[in-house]
Amino acid sequence: MFEGGCVCGEIRYQMVSRPMFVHCCHCSSCQRESGSAFVINALIEADRVKILQGSPEIIDTPTASGKDQKIARCPECHIAVWSNYSKGGKNINFIRVGTLDDPNQIPPDIHIFTSTKLSWVTLPSATPAAAEFYSAREIWPQESLSRARANAVK
Repeated sequence: MFEGGCVCGEIRYQMVSRPMFVHCCHCSSCQRESGSAFVINALIEADRVKILQGSPEIIDTPTASGKDQKIARCPECHIAVWSNYSKGGKNINFIRVGTLDDPNQIPPDIHIFTSTKLSWVTLPSATPAAAEFYSAREIWPQESLSRARANAVK
C-alpha cells in the first residue's frame, strides 16, 4: 500500500495496490499546470484509492486536447493530488506521484510527449519513451490491460 497527501495535510489517501501504469508526461500543458519540467502520474482504479482524511475539491480544467480533465485538489492548500481524464472518466485516477509519502516506490514506466520535453531534461535509456502518446496494447503488461478493461467507461 502507498500513502500520500497534500502539502498541508488536509487530504490523505492510500493506494491499495500498485498502479496499472506510470506516465512521466513532458507535454507543455503538464509543464504549465505543474510549474515543473514534467508530471508523473500513476494510473490506478478509483476504487483502489481510499481517502483517509479530508475531501478533495474537484476542479474542471481545460486541456490541450479540448477534453476537460477533473483535478482533485486540496481545498486548503490547492495541491493537485490526482486527475481524471475523459478516456478513463471517474473510474481511473491519475495519482500525482509527487504527492506520495515515498515517490521513489513508483518510478515511471514510460516517458510521454517527449517531443515537447525541456532540452535540459535527460531521459534514462532503460525507460521507454514516446514522442507523443503510445498504444497501451503494445506497452502495458497484460494484467494492467485487464484491469483497465474491467474499469472502462461505459
